[in-house]
Amino acid sequence: MKTPKKAKTGRRKKTTSNLTEAEWAIIRVIWDQEPCAAGTVQEALADSKGWSYATVKITMDRMVQKGFLTIQKIRNLQLFSTSISRVDAKRVELHKMLGRAFGGTLSPMLKFLIEHEGLSKEEASELRTLVNQAGKKRS
Repeated sequence: MKTPKKAKTGRRKKTTSNLTEAEWAIIRVIWDQEPCAAGTVQEALADSKGWSYATVKITMDRMVQKGFLTIQKIRNLQLFSTSISRVDAKRVELHKMLGRAFGGTLSPMLKFLIEHEGLSKEEASELRTLVNQAGKKRS
């Protein structure tokens, strides 16, 4: 007996390579307050972005189409939740930037940051601790 093929949904695979700056601003709010309505997101971004409700809602609807958000409908209310974790989103963004600017390797990026952006004593100490812990895990 043949197993039926899965129907194609036409949706793209979730990847932050398609997240715009506006979508990043919106998804950060939703991560902190999910599930939430578009009005909640618009209020949270009102001071920093000045976007209208329509702008936020249209962007969120596009994010649903891209697979970044899901909608739960409760009567006339639409509550939005994220479909991608903070860790996954940051990982994809970091790998994109590493690939473009530093040939995909972490060491040149860290060297660049230290040499051109500087580190406070606290940051340097924290970095040493992280490097030492990573070295112990691999030993």
